[in-house]
Amino acid sequence: MNKPLRSLSGLIDFDCAARWGSFKLAAQELHKTPAAISLQVKQLEAAVGFELFTRHPRHIALTDKGQELAAAVARTLGELRAKVVALQDGDDEKILRISTTHSLAIKWLVPRIHRFTKLYPELDIRIDSSDRLADLEDGSTDAALRFHPIEDGDPELLFRERLVAVYSPSLLAPGQEALTLADLQRFPLLHEHSNEEWIQLLRQNSALKGTYDFSRSYSNFAVLAQAALAGQGISLVSYAIAYEDLCSGALKRIACFSAPYQRGYRLVVSRGKEGMTKIARLRAWLKDEIDEMQRSLD
Repeated sequence: MNKPLRSLSGLIDFDCAARWGSFKLAAQELHKTPAAISLQVKQLEAAVGFELFTRHPRHIALTDKGQELAAAVARTLGELRAKVVALQDGDDEKILRISTTHSLAIKWLVPRIHRFTKLYPELDIRIDSSDRLADLEDGSTDAALRFHPIEDGDPELLFRERLVAVYSPSLLAPGQEALTLADLQRFPLLHEHSNEEWIQLLRQNSALKGTYDFSRSYSNFAVLAQAALAGQGISLVSYAIAYEDLCSGALKRIACFSAPYQRGYRLVVSRGKEGMTKIARLRAWLKDEIDEMQRSLD
């Protein structure tokens, strides 16, 4: 017969020991003795009916079942801690935690989020910019704007990206109003990781013949946009990332067909948050902003 768990303290001690891989270091974090941590884990092992750690003379290692339980416990404790923080801060409907990539946060979301806060000044907006995927199960994030490969018929797809060739007006010669496809051979063609998308754009515009300089690559689209702003060459960058600079005139766009790109943006919502008013408001606002951007691209 399975034994019931009689204390959550064993789970907390187990989670800490699993994270550190050490009873001693877990004891330091929890202000206990290593012996007390070890005893709690032994009692938990007795309760669940299987070993959580393999004990070696100088270290401990999670068993296979211990790894599975550690992941579940970490997720549950994370949700619990996030809920406590939300309750301490006030009504969960008043705090909106959004995660997205560095590039999209800096170049698209942050420059326009004031329009959202003007509509809903009661919301406390918290933006987490990171290129690591947010954990939507631990309660620390309400929604994430994620850059995904395109799947046909995806109902959650907000915007299918296109790549556009952009440059600083500083590259224009005196009296020249705009650069054209013919000017691409005069400047370095800046790209992210690979020149493959440049080749696609040139093919799309029947401009493959010529001598082009693909010698400069950058780690992400935000850096590419900044390189274009600095006049380092002509960048092939995602339209969303370049959009604000194009609207302000800080960047100009080569008049040609954009390059197809098999990625786009989706809004992914944390489990249990989909029906909340703040999520509905965020989704509607994003749709309006993206529709406006899409019209300008079309």
